[in-house]
Amino acid sequence: MNASDVRRGILEAVDENFGAQLATTADLVAIPSIRGAEGPCQDMIGDLLRERDYEVDDWQINIDDLRDLRGFGAIEHDFSKARSVVGSFRPNNNSGKSLILQGHCDVVPTGPLDMWETPPFSPVVRDGRMYGRGACDMKSGTIAALYALDAIKTAGLRPTARIHFQSVIEEESTGLGALSTLQRGYRADACFIPEPTSGRMVRSQVGVIWFRLKVRGHPVHVFEAGSGSNAITAAYHLIQSLQRLEDDWNERAKSDHHFKAVTHPINFNPGIIKGGDWASSVPAWCDVDCRIAILPGWSVAECQAEIVRCVTAASREHRFLANNPPEVEWSGFLSEGYELKDSDEAEAAFARAYDAVYGGTVEDLVFTALTDTRFYGLNYGIPSLCFGASGAAMHGFNEYVDLDSLRKSTKTVALFIAEWCGVEKL
Repeated sequence: MNASDVRRGILEAVDENFGAQLATTADLVAIPSIRGAEGPCQDMIGDLLRERDYEVDDWQINIDDLRDLRGFGAIEHDFSKARSVVGSFRPNNNSGKSLILQGHCDVVPTGPLDMWETPPFSPVVRDGRMYGRGACDMKSGTIAALYALDAIKTAGLRPTARIHFQSVIEEESTGLGALSTLQRGYRADACFIPEPTSGRMVRSQVGVIWFRLKVRGHPVHVFEAGSGSNAITAAYHLIQSLQRLEDDWNERAKSDHHFKAVTHPINFNPGIIKGGDWASSVPAWCDVDCRIAILPGWSVAECQAEIVRCVTAASREHRFLANNPPEVEWSGFLSEGYELKDSDEAEAAFARAYDAVYGGTVEDLVFTALTDTRFYGLNYGIPSLCFGASGAAMHGFNEYVDLDSLRKSTKTVALFIAEWCGVEKL
């Protein structure tokens, strides 16, 4: 087969199927798959894979199987219905390189619905964009990978290597969905995750630690507030100290060979605060859920110890906390940063696919968030590429994906699959 004819056929097939791709994306976005409620999304993905005659493995995740694995993070909600879904294509002629294609179906909460222009789980296409929670991060990318495979078939071709199409959960909070696929035994010569990267290749990404400050005060009636201790204001004291730790870590980041070019790559966020029971009572408790980033090569355990030392030192400076120290709980992500390494072959195949669609060389992205790529690269040395469409307002209001960029990224993924796995005529 002539290589240019193969490419042309695949690119035309993406265009031919793009309307159906958008309809499927909208159906997936319409499912409110927040944490703990991902089941209907996994049902849909399983059905889509069965319709395409993939071998489907749909299993309930046993958290006890994962506890001792690198990258495990704490689970605090009901995990009894947590599932991973993998659809496997097995070739007639196994002459190419195997591939994992992975997307996550979990989405973050919407926030107040009245602050959205249109309902977050009623996707709308307007002005070349699809709006909805998860439209950008990353349901459009997951469906793009599926339709990239469809395009190869529509072009009269089939891959010549094993492919695992993986739909996972928990990407936004622990990564245990991806970890479960590795525990299950899924491996490949490369992994590709079509997260929304604005058409850039993730070169290096932060890790993330989630933790909770549990502050306890001394409650009294507010008329004698001076004789009590306010747990909420005490929590603010700890937050201010952790902001200084954030500053210290950003100074340290200036020596990192990738992140030195990024302004303020380490972001600390007190993301949830709960406390108190009555407006006229000095609050006896305050819990603050926090997130902070760490860089590739930084030890999670050592950074945890620094967080604890920071909180301990701040407590000693506080009148009440000095004798009533807060607790620090690890409440989710305990994730290392990841740098793309030892990936020359995969990147060369991707470069050819990118050039055929965009022209030129893909731009690198030094990412101040994290993706599931870390599990494949760090745990098993599997080169793990991350590239996808453009969009905006991920984790915010009026999230959207740009449809022109989605079409281009789908074409690039399809050509990469053909380059990496090889293809033959049906």
